[in-house]
Parts: sequence; C-alpha cells; structure tokens
Amino acid sequence: MAEKNRRRMSGWTITAIVLGAIGLSGLGYMAWVLFIGDAIAASTQADEARQFSGTLASSRPEEPVERGVEGMPVTLPASGAGEPLGVMFVPRFGENSQRVIAEGVSQSDVLDSETLGVGHYSSTQLPGQEGNFVISGHRSAYGGSMHEIEQLRLGDPIVIQTAQGWYTYRFRNYIYVDPAQVEVLNPLPSVEGRLGDVSYVTLITCNPLYSTDERIVAIGSLESWQPLEDGPPKEVVPTFPAVFADKQ
Repeated sequence: MAEKNRRRMSGWTITAIVLGAIGLSGLGYMAWVLFIGDAIAASTQADEARQFSGTLASSRPEEPVERGVEGMPVTLPASGAGEPLGVMFVPRFGENSQRVIAEGVSQSDVLDSETLGVGHYSSTQLPGQEGNFVISGHRSAYGGSMHEIEQLRLGDPIVIQTAQGWYTYRFRNYIYVDPAQVEVLNPLPSVEGRLGDVSYVTLITCNPLYSTDERIVAIGSLESWQPLEDGPPKEVVPTFPAVFADKQ
C-alpha cells in the first residue's frame, strides 16, 4: 500500500511539474514579447525609420496632386497597404523613437511588423489636407512606438516627414475612449463637423500601459510645413542625433 501511494504521489508530482513548466513557458513568452522582443523590435524599427528618412531626404520630391491647408502640399497616398508613407518624429518620446508610418493598420503587416510599427487609417486624411490624419501604434510590445504617449505636453511638436516635406503639428489635448468609439477617426476629431481650414494629427494607442481596456488619443493641430531641402524642423534635430547628425 505504501508503494502504491508513492506511485500515486509521483503521478501528481509529474502533473504539477508539467503544468508548472507550461505556466513558466507562458510567462517566458509574455516576458519576451513585452520586454526582450519589444526592445529588439524597437531598435530595428528605429533603424528602418532612420534609413527611410534618409531615402526621403535624398530623393527628388514628388509633385503633389493638390494643395491643402494654407497652400501646403498634400502628401500623396502610399501605393498599397503596408507601404511606407512617411516617418514620425516626436521629441518627447526620446532618442531612437522615430518610426516608419505605413498605409493601413493591419496587425500582421504593419503594427506587429519588425520594421514598421505605425499605421495610417486609410479612411482618414493625409498630411496637408483639411481634416484628420490618424495614425496608430502599440503602447507596449512589438516595438512600443507610442509607449511614451502620456508624456506629451501642450505645444510639443509632432513632426511627420513625407516625400512632400516636413509637417509640424502641435500637441493640444488627450481624450480617452472605448475601443469601439470610432468618432476619433472623423475629419474633426471626436465630433461630427464640417471641414475647415484646419488639419489635425491624431495618435491612437492602448491604455493603460500593458492593457487594451481603452484607448488614449493624442490630438495635435498642423502649424507649419517646410520642403525637404530645407532640412528638418530645428526642434527635432537634437533629439535624433542618429538621424540628423549631418544636418546640425
């Protein structure tokens, strides 16, 4: 009988070990996604954005198809889903936070991509247009392109580089919404309304950190535009030395 009990206990022990291993492997995977893999992806995405910024700066600007707010050239749409559209620079996010903006917000092709990380809602406007240029990225994991979004302060620059030039937006305010609230994609953020001589950028990501319960939305208004040949706006140069070292 004692031998039988020992065998039974051994079976329970083995089961506990297996379940524990499964749990630890799950925790290990989450640790990889949220920390180690996240850091690797962030570095790769920043490097890709640095290279694409250089490609844009050295290329011949494409002729814009139209003029938008105060005569600013309107960015041409990307040729297809997942194709690069521009580069996002937010000094408040810190060094190496630059990211390529691609067309579309597909998880697999854009937001979870090793080289992209920020996506443009194709139903919304483009830089230079009247209305709302809406982009989205992860708050944590997969490079965390908008990890520091809650640090934005009134007036902070949000600079978008495209083949048509540099667009400088100024952060205005936050709003918090449920994931199903799509009003933030409207031409006028969060409300229905007519288009006017205004242009916004809207950054959307998950909130709170390491959760998908709601969305934090940062809104900025377009302040100015300058051509690529003039170089980047002076405010972004000190924060991104790896990108603009030869432009200071």
